[in-house]
Amino acid sequence: MQPFELVIRDIRDASPLIREFVLEAPSASALPTFSAGAHLQVQIPEQQDHRCYSLIVTDPAHDWEAAPQQYRLGVRLEEDGKGGSKFMHQLKVGEVIEVVGPINDFPLEPAQTDEKDIVLIAGGIGITPIASMAHTLSQQQRPFTLHYSARAQNQLAFKDELSLLLGDRLVCYTNDENQFDLNALFDTLTPDQHIYVCGPQGMIDAVLAIGSERGWNRDHIHFELFITASAQEGDQPFELELRLSGLTFTVPADKTILEVLEEAGEDPMYDCNRGECGVCTADVLEGIPDHRDYFLSEKEKASGKVIQICISRSKSPKLVLDM
Repeated sequence: MQPFELVIRDIRDASPLIREFVLEAPSASALPTFSAGAHLQVQIPEQQDHRCYSLIVTDPAHDWEAAPQQYRLGVRLEEDGKGGSKFMHQLKVGEVIEVVGPINDFPLEPAQTDEKDIVLIAGGIGITPIASMAHTLSQQQRPFTLHYSARAQNQLAFKDELSLLLGDRLVCYTNDENQFDLNALFDTLTPDQHIYVCGPQGMIDAVLAIGSERGWNRDHIHFELFITASAQEGDQPFELELRLSGLTFTVPADKTILEVLEEAGEDPMYDCNRGECGVCTADVLEGIPDHRDYFLSEKEKASGKVIQICISRSKSPKLVLDM
């Protein structure tokens, strides 16, 4: 997909940490259509990289078939992030950004006969794709409930407009009032229901773990992460060998295999940078992978024969890949 420019027409604070951006084509022409769950890749000039931000729709009159005049993004400021959100939060009305998309790696499944209630779960900034899903499901008159959790009431971004759109199909939780209990929610569900979840990694891990314990079909739990690889406590440097090229590298504790290869001028294939899409999968010839992705099956992880180089590391001092 070719990059194109968008101008910032409006900015508002949706919560103390989340800023909403309204974007238009510089010529005010219509923009490409998209479906619920889609995102834009926003180019971050200082890093020569991009960050993905979901497109938000809450306007009851929105027509998904028509080419929109505007896009809306919600961006949470991450003080400990890699700079993408800081770049976005310093932007001003009238400035121009370069984007690619829309791209949808988190689509809704088509409606089915005798469909059970769909469960939407959002934590914090995870509301951005989930809000658009709720809008679509509402227009399609499909059964669903949106469970939206944040630390405090003032951090429930877009709550007022979602309340008008969804009524009692929106259930909100906060740590200081009605704390979200995933186990209690699962007590009310059955494994034939579809779940869509977006939010912090801990929330997604918990949904996947509880679903697995309760016999959920993995294909019925859909999710999207808003993180990139980050160092964890106990991470150690390791030696990386690319068997086909004969090159060796040291991967430090605070960098990924992908980052090291790119810095060395290599051109590995990747897309999401979050361990979700599978584009960066590489074969392991020697060593023990430290799997941190959400793409590989448990069987594939247990085999130790493949790895997602964008996010996973090595448990052994040396890792040899078929690259």
